[in-house]
Amino acid sequence: MKKVIMGTLMFFSLVTVFSESYLNATESDPNKLGWMKGFPPKKEKTLKASDGSFFEFPQLRYSVNHMREFFPTRAVKSSEDKKYTVKVKLDKNIDSIKFKYWDSQKETTFEESLYANYTDGIIIMHKGKIIYERYFGGLKPDTLHSAMSVSKSFTGTLASILVAEGLLDPSKKVIDYIPELKDSGFADATVEQVMDMTTAIQYSEDYDNPNSEVWKYSAAGNVFRGPDYNGPENYYEYLKTIKKIDGQNHGDAFGYRTVNTELLGWINSRVTGKGLTDLLSEKIWKPLGAHYDGYYQLDPSGIAFAGGGFNLNLRDMAMFGEMMRNQGKLNGTQIIPKEAVLDISTKGSSDSAKAVFAKGDYPKLKNWSYHNMWWISNNSHNAYMARGVHGQAIYIDPVAEMVIVRFASSPYASNRYLDPTSLPAYEAVAEYLMNK
Repeated sequence: MKKVIMGTLMFFSLVTVFSESYLNATESDPNKLGWMKGFPPKKEKTLKASDGSFFEFPQLRYSVNHMREFFPTRAVKSSEDKKYTVKVKLDKNIDSIKFKYWDSQKETTFEESLYANYTDGIIIMHKGKIIYERYFGGLKPDTLHSAMSVSKSFTGTLASILVAEGLLDPSKKVIDYIPELKDSGFADATVEQVMDMTTAIQYSEDYDNPNSEVWKYSAAGNVFRGPDYNGPENYYEYLKTIKKIDGQNHGDAFGYRTVNTELLGWINSRVTGKGLTDLLSEKIWKPLGAHYDGYYQLDPSGIAFAGGGFNLNLRDMAMFGEMMRNQGKLNGTQIIPKEAVLDISTKGSSDSAKAVFAKGDYPKLKNWSYHNMWWISNNSHNAYMARGVHGQAIYIDPVAEMVIVRFASSPYASNRYLDPTSLPAYEAVAEYLMNK
């Protein structure tokens, strides 16, 4: 398997189906394989970011729980006193819920799907209670895990909050907030087009192509680059180099490009005068009553990786999802503006949003859409979700009054290979809960 060694962008990894066979979830358990154990660890069990060994499979099953040991990070401070409370009433029947994977006639169980997806931890909440909670591999109830591209939805939620507060106008041009991009492909894009990833920019996340723009972006954030490097010094400098696609208009088509999230993080910081970690702490993490400090990975200039660098606790992520399900409320307190949540959960499901999304390369997600860095499903429950490579997810089903959060470390990066075993599992649990 190709190594992904270029700085913090390893989160997006490869998006192809690999030909080799992998150890299964039980065989690849990081505790069983003994990575980084001993004083010092054995050479063959030592993982490094500098050579990419930390993010090969099965090593990544250890690394997703230990990112701060490989990269510089900055904390997202949690609440010091007013912590959230949550009731737990576990439902023993969930493991045995049966359903079929996409394009399969064979029934499986919910528990079996967890192993198929190399689940590290999963929580299901129903009507505000935790009804299912399990941990595997290296994840524990009090530890943190990389959220990967679920981080994008936190960046998008912050922008939605700023819009609701009147501090950010999505109809304004990017250069109204970031004039440094006047000569870039983003110059005539609106903030909303950035939030919805409909910018017509020359940028590809094709990891198989060594000339793909993603490698230049990755190098800009690489804290291990050598003395001969002469490219952009950080993520923001890289954004200045992006060009527009000739003959195309912003807003015409959806294109999943992480640099949009990086730009949105910059806009959020420019509007508030605060870095991403402080802003997230102030607007969401402390008001939520999060129990654990999260953290972001940093580029060489100390800029937090908005598109994939957030690491957090599973229960804290579940309570964030529950807050979103309740239109910004948690434990009876309004945490973020109701308008921000409604914008995310309803505006993105319009016919026009679906038409723009359909121009992207997601044939299995027919009639889905994307808005404010959240994925909006096509099912009758108006479900929407945050998604990250290797299996990270927040799935919110308003009709079933259900939230599912999952951390995972699948050898397959792209969700197009994980959706067939994940999305039908979530929908099956929702149906079970509604029929109880």
